Amino acid sequence: MTRFTVLVAAPQPQSSVRKAALRAAAEVATRAGVTSRPEIIDLAELGTDLLTESAVSVTDALERVRRSDVLLVASPQVHGTYTGLLKVFLDRLPELGLGHTVAVPLVVVDDLRNSHGIEEDLRVLLADLGAWVAEPGLILAADETHRPESVVRAWADVAAPGLREAVSVAA
Repeated sequence: MTRFTVLVAAPQPQSSVRKAALRAAAEVATRAGVTSRPEIIDLAELGTDLLTESAVSVTDALERVRRSDVLLVASPQVHGTYTGLLKVFLDRLPELGLGHTVAVPLVVVDDLRNSHGIEEDLRVLLADLGAWVAEPGLILAADETHRPESVVRAWADVAAPGLREAVSVAA
């Protein structure tokens, strides 16, 4: 069974980024043939535990991410890049900690004209951890997060063949 995790790096729990990520995860699962329901890790819910060396909640979340075959990573754009929450969390993974993982970057930006930098930054971060990173990543404008279906479907039409192939190898 394919282990699928959605990692949400928005500063607010239960955010619109999370809702959009779950919609994208459903589309990824359908297109890539993943039948398992995704586990959800919302970094905002971990709060200050992210800065605690031995927090059980963070250790558990890191282990779930490391075991994932498919990892959808969703972050809003903050100061031109992904959130500090995501950086702090992923810095705790070992080198090549995502070595057997298919990663799907999802970024939410205020202005689509300034969106490619964050998608590229997130792609590099995930690749540096050893993940095979889906191309293209999914970029949503902030006002699209409440109804992302049409953008997600259009993105999935392009990304699905590569995702399907990568997931079949990873699983």
